[in-house]
Amino acid sequence: MNITRKIASTTLVALAIAVSGCSTMQDVVKVKQSGAEGTTKNYAVTEAQAWEIAKTVFRWEGADAIEEHRDQHYMLTSSGVNLVSWGAVMGAWVEPVKDDDTKVTVVTKRRVTVNVATTLTETTFHKRFAQAVSIVKQGKPLPAEAP
Repeated sequence: MNITRKIASTTLVALAIAVSGCSTMQDVVKVKQSGAEGTTKNYAVTEAQAWEIAKTVFRWEGADAIEEHRDQHYMLTSSGVNLVSWGAVMGAWVEPVKDDDTKVTVVTKRRVTVNVATTLTETTFHKRFAQAVSIVKQGKPLPAEAP
């Protein structure tokens, strides 16, 4: 086998391994439904407020278009490639508990499972969400850019 064929074979194998380890938005839904992954916190806001806050947090963190499934209480989005990550797929579930109490669950998955870094972690999402709740509680509008 000449060196060119060997390089081509190695490249194809590496590409196949990388592609086989890719996460999709459907994977986010599946792991949430299974209860295997995700971080949940309750917030003292209405469901409508929580819904807008979740969308805002995703935008602050550079998410692409947000796919809303309001009737099923969840939204999905993704983020693209940057210098340290191949991007991520993410979902947020916004479920009312009481009038002013809402359960928010977020699931984030690296697009490429072997990737070390990700564009948004579940911890960062909830940190930003709490920050946005504070802004809303002060009666201020949520800024377009992260504070």
